[in-house]
Amino acid sequence: MSQVHPTPATDDDEERLGSEDRGPDDVAKTKDEKESGITTGASKQKGSWGVRIALFVIILIWTVPTIGLLVSSVRSPDAVRTSGWWTALANPFDFTQWTLANYDQVLFGSGMANAFINSLVVSIPATVIPIAAAAFAAYAFSWMEFKGREVLFVIFVGLLVVPLQVAFIPLLRVYGNFGLNGTFLAVWLAHAAFGMPLAVYLFRNYMGSLPREVIESAKVDGASHFATFWRLIVPLSVPVLAAYTIFQFLWVWNDLLVALVFLGGQADVEVVTLNLANLVGSQGQAWHLLTAGAFVTMVVPMIVFFGLQRYFVRGLTAGSVKG
Repeated sequence: MSQVHPTPATDDDEERLGSEDRGPDDVAKTKDEKESGITTGASKQKGSWGVRIALFVIILIWTVPTIGLLVSSVRSPDAVRTSGWWTALANPFDFTQWTLANYDQVLFGSGMANAFINSLVVSIPATVIPIAAAAFAAYAFSWMEFKGREVLFVIFVGLLVVPLQVAFIPLLRVYGNFGLNGTFLAVWLAHAAFGMPLAVYLFRNYMGSLPREVIESAKVDGASHFATFWRLIVPLSVPVLAAYTIFQFLWVWNDLLVALVFLGGQADVEVVTLNLANLVGSQGQAWHLLTAGAFVTMVVPMIVFFGLQRYFVRGLTAGSVKG
């Protein structure tokens, strides 16, 4: 006798059998759900393409001026004066139209190299000092019990509304009494003091959102507050530390007013923004030099941002909304 093997049911058969067991209303409802699902998927796909196109347009708008700045900075003075930068892209491999003389003249003829070093000397300590101080303060506000903690934190947050410009005259008088005017220390202290309120606010909200069990387990193991802060809190807070580092460094690096007020206009202490402002004043028609100088000032901020950008959104968002 031959065995009869059952034929496996197909999807159509299952759908037909299922429709037989259900009423007309259920079958119509199922069809509507399928059609609505297809419509929703199509609308989502169209929406995603719309977002991509919008992002591409925004990126293009932001990138084109930077490309034009770079191209103009490596062209000869005659080429910059007689034609637009986009004409050079018609023959990009024609190396006779490119030159690095603009950078040589800006860096060594106009003092931009010395100003570049001065900007690093100003920006690095003015970024590290508020981060270190604010991290300790944020840990105290988050995990240490002391009288008036909440009131003191509110005062710190309230200082966010105080602009640095209103403190210029009092700070100049205080610095004058201590002989700090015209020194890098004056700029470090000014940037650190007015950068700390935002840092304390972000760090405290982020550190306060960390799991309490981790802190309590460290206390059970006998860890001191410093050991807990250095070995647990700091490694866990890298995203918010990196996010604030971007903000503070870019703010200090691109600052002109504070450096001009507290350092003065001496060539030995001028920063890149002040050097570029002087270049604009003395070389108002030399666009090839202005573009080269502007691009020099952009290099370090771009390196800092792209080096830390993976932490930027995560750290900034967590520090802003968690508490």
